[in-house]
Amino acid sequence: MDDAMSTLRHEFDAEEGSFLLRLRCDLHWDRGAFSQLEQAMRVVCEQTQSADRLDRWMAEGFYSVSSWVADWTAHPNFPRPEPTAYHQACLERLGDLANWFFQGYHDYLEPHVWPDL
Repeated sequence: MDDAMSTLRHEFDAEEGSFLLRLRCDLHWDRGAFSQLEQAMRVVCEQTQSADRLDRWMAEGFYSVSSWVADWTAHPNFPRPEPTAYHQACLERLGDLANWFFQGYHDYLEPHVWPDL
């Protein structure tokens, strides 16, 4: 989980090379960086689902990512990744992961396999 936490800290702080920084400043959806972010979010959700307390930086990050990415990429001139179904699936996944993080469980029946995006 340490790697996942480091990845999330890097992303949530929008550090150099992060998905979020490139999305914001370069208007570029980096599929590889998104995959790393999404996978780290899943690991952290799994590892913290029974936690009674959550670190504020993680809570702020999960909330922010789940809402901000959709809002930012909704602008009609934003160069969204193709196909459209991929972009929509990514936004849905971010919402699903935020729900899992805050609820302590995801909304899917087990065993659930998260498809690659």
